[in-house]
Amino acid sequence: MSFGLFFEEKNRVLRVAELNFAIKQLLESAVPLLWVRGEISNLVKAASGHFYFSLKDDQAQVRCVMFRHKNQLLGASVANGQQVEVLAVVTLYEQRGDFQLTVEQIRPAGLGVLYERFAQLKLKLESEGLFDAASKRPLPSYPKRIGIVTSLQAAALRDVLTTLRLRLPGVPVVLYPTPVQGAGSAEQIAAAIRTAGQRAECDVLIVCRGGGSIEDLWAFNEEVVARAIAASTIPVVSGVGHETDFTIADFVADERAPTPTAAAQRVVPDRQALLRTLRDLAQHLRRAQRNRLQNAIQTQDYLQRRLVHPAQQMQRQAQRLEQLRQRMRRAYAYRKQHHNWQWQSLAQRLHAASGDFARLQDRQTVLAARLANAMRTLHAQRAAQAENIAQHLALLDPRQVLARGYSMVQDASGRVVSDASGLVAGAELRITFAQGWARTEVKEAGGE
Repeated sequence: MSFGLFFEEKNRVLRVAELNFAIKQLLESAVPLLWVRGEISNLVKAASGHFYFSLKDDQAQVRCVMFRHKNQLLGASVANGQQVEVLAVVTLYEQRGDFQLTVEQIRPAGLGVLYERFAQLKLKLESEGLFDAASKRPLPSYPKRIGIVTSLQAAALRDVLTTLRLRLPGVPVVLYPTPVQGAGSAEQIAAAIRTAGQRAECDVLIVCRGGGSIEDLWAFNEEVVARAIAASTIPVVSGVGHETDFTIADFVADERAPTPTAAAQRVVPDRQALLRTLRDLAQHLRRAQRNRLQNAIQTQDYLQRRLVHPAQQMQRQAQRLEQLRQRMRRAYAYRKQHHNWQWQSLAQRLHAASGDFARLQDRQTVLAARLANAMRTLHAQRAAQAENIAQHLALLDPRQVLARGYSMVQDASGRVVSDASGLVAGAELRITFAQGWARTEVKEAGGE
């Protein structure tokens, strides 16, 4: 049905469904399939598998739907804050009359503006050491007073107060109310944190709010809040959003809790657990006291049995002394008798050995005479051998040969010349006689 047909009848009244249908037909026919760029926000992945989200820039936003049979073809996950380009059909959701885009394809176009700001601030603060684990302060085990920085209208406040009341009823709570989203909320959150530090009336501070989109939680990603948490003199627990949400405040805080309820659970112990521990300790103390008393009674009984009257003690000592005296007498008698036996044994052995003295002296005399004869005989033999060797040496002495008229000829190097064939005319020779020597020169040399 053409949209112009509705105006042919001047007084015709349209039903809403007819109007929405006609506008849908007009949009789908007039606007072609096109690409649109923007940032994903308020993403909902329905149980049916369809994706519902908003596509926005700094001036406007539009609702989008991407049905399951289309998003199953995506190669990457889709998340809030992503800057994307979508291929979509402009249409109208007739039941609600909402203008929307039916998305066919999604392709990334870089990080969203908010996420870029988040990443830049995170890198800056991390380089300054605001995230260092060494700077984190421990939380008190039993806080005397707890501070809460959040909105009075926040559901997170009710969750935190309920959890504190259930876990440790009676612990005082100081509320530092502040807006947790919207323009100027970051400065007010930072001011509330500074106020808590100036008053110094709390042992630990919870900074919290419930879940929401990245825009809703953005106040906790502002640098002024991060600086206030880092400068706080009170340990700070951050409980912002849901378990999957992370903010700059989570990284700067002394401890991050996934939810506001978890933050309340972290700052106070469980009363029931404390009572159970107390009962266990009381039972252990009673058992220890009972055991100690029983041990003391047994020790007393033992000491009482050992306790003896002084007269009995003296009598026992006298008996002990008499026993030692008798033992000493017996030991003395035994040692004396033993020594007597040893003396008699030695005397008998000495008497038995005295008869052999004369025989041993005679044998000694004989052996001495034999030794003297053997020494004289050996000396004579060695002297004869020495005389014989001296005679042989005398026969071999060259001087004896020279004395019979012979002489010894040596060349210039000292070698004995025994063959004239090796001599040449002019060679110098040394001739040794029985008495003296002479140097001569070869005039002529020949063989036999």
